[in-house]
Amino acid sequence: MPRHALIPCLRYADAPAAIEFLCNAFGFSAHVVYADDKDPSIIHHAQLVLDGNMIMLGTDRQGETKALYGWMTPAQAGGVTMCVCAVIDDPDAHHLRAAAAGARVIRKPHDNEGYPGRAYDVFDCEGNVWNFGSYDPWSSVE
Repeated sequence: MPRHALIPCLRYADAPAAIEFLCNAFGFSAHVVYADDKDPSIIHHAQLVLDGNMIMLGTDRQGETKALYGWMTPAQAGGVTMCVCAVIDDPDAHHLRAAAAGARVIRKPHDNEGYPGRAYDVFDCEGNVWNFGSYDPWSSVE
């Protein structure tokens, strides 16, 4: 498996529920999950994979890391803080899976305007924006 140089890292108020949602709605699988020994509702660190790509996440909680980075969930920030783009083969089928799992779709699958491919945009269970699309930016580099 290739070593990826950039891995999105997210924080969730309810990380166990987010892991379940991301796996059910978006097709991720848990690579590793480190829950707190005394409180399993706290996820210190988790790694989820989708088609050989990884995201990392953990529970949003008070502490040194939150204070140091000023980390906020979308709910705390009052809006979108970033968008994660995932290259997939079939945005239409993926959209059906996400919608069936209760994901709130922002924009249904559509042809990209001004460049190839199809995509759709969706919120995860805590308001992070995800773009799932067939356009592979690496294949367009000459």
